[in-house]
Amino acid sequence: MAIVVAIAVPVIVASMMLSCYLRNAIIISVKQDAIASYQSKVDKLSQAVKVRKSLAEETNLYADCLSEVKSSIIRHTQWSPVLTTVVENLPDSVVLTKLEVIQQHAKRKVPKKDDPKKTVDITVPLRTLKISMAADPRLNSDEAVRDFRNHLLNSSFLQQKLTSINVSQTSGSLGDQEVVSYEIDCVFKPPL
Repeated sequence: MAIVVAIAVPVIVASMMLSCYLRNAIIISVKQDAIASYQSKVDKLSQAVKVRKSLAEETNLYADCLSEVKSSIIRHTQWSPVLTTVVENLPDSVVLTKLEVIQQHAKRKVPKKDDPKKTVDITVPLRTLKISMAADPRLNSDEAVRDFRNHLLNSSFLQQKLTSINVSQTSGSLGDQEVVSYEIDCVFKPPL
């Protein structure tokens, strides 16, 4: 019995230790897999954090741009009805080659608000819309351009805003083709 106990106790202790060792090895293996999984998730999330930070910076940049656009939107939208009128009345026989707005400033004397007998100098913008067009010299585009000018002068929107429309004509080339070029200057009344 003593021999059996002497052999059984170390075998039982050894088997318990082996079982604890194997169980701990399995637990360590599972924990290592979990750690690797968490590490890959952390790597993915760190990329997401970098992307989020980049998007936040980009959002701030866009917000700055939008505030700049907001501050200047009135200046640009004032031309929308003018451009719509120009495009709607543009003759089919000509090609629009350039559209440009020239703005200069001039001093004007206006009556003072408090005392209309006195005048003050103010700076007013003088705007000119330059329309450049080209046409085939074989087509008689002079009449079409003249009609275009008259349509602009008589337009319900532009009639109150224009001072004059001046048209000039030159011959030249556009690429490798001979054309007749027209320059139309639409001079707008200065706002007071």
